[in-house]
Amino acid sequence: MTMRRVALLATTVIAIVAADQYTKSFVRAAFDLGESRALIPGLLWLTRVKNTGAAFGMLKGQTWLLVGVAFAVLAAVAFVAVKIRPRGVFAQFALGMVTAGAIGNLIDRLSAGGVTDFFDLGWFPVFNVADISLDVGAVLLVWWLLFDKEHRHASESEVLTGQGEPPPSVTEVTEFEADE
Repeated sequence: MTMRRVALLATTVIAIVAADQYTKSFVRAAFDLGESRALIPGLLWLTRVKNTGAAFGMLKGQTWLLVGVAFAVLAAVAFVAVKIRPRGVFAQFALGMVTAGAIGNLIDRLSAGGVTDFFDLGWFPVFNVADISLDVGAVLLVWWLLFDKEHRHASESEVLTGQGEPPPSVTEVTEFEADE
């Protein structure tokens, strides 16, 4: 990874983890557990919840399993960053968002045995900044995998050359085949 890519990834992670931890700290200081206040009446409430499970209330009480999942996510991001080495800002930002989301909730799980959630839409499970970051980052990564030219060219290159070089042109392939 170049220094520019490392800087973008690190800046994204630091900024989002800081925002996540600050907002959670604010909610823990200003709200009692279960307390709710309308931020935008009829649309968005701040409701302090301690979530010992994963998204949508799954795996309640499975803290160590979820800690393991977080470390697996971080390992997968590291693999993508080091082995696939996406060059585009889009992919770097998405990797940073996934990393920040995993780290933000991992901090809570390790320090408090559960995650502080507080954004409440009334019809959707309560969530936090780390959840938003993780989910948006994952969607951006899927978008990158499916539609970004950089990724498709990198994949073709690895298949054709095994080294991450640009894929050979049609002329080069034809000349090579003609020599054999």
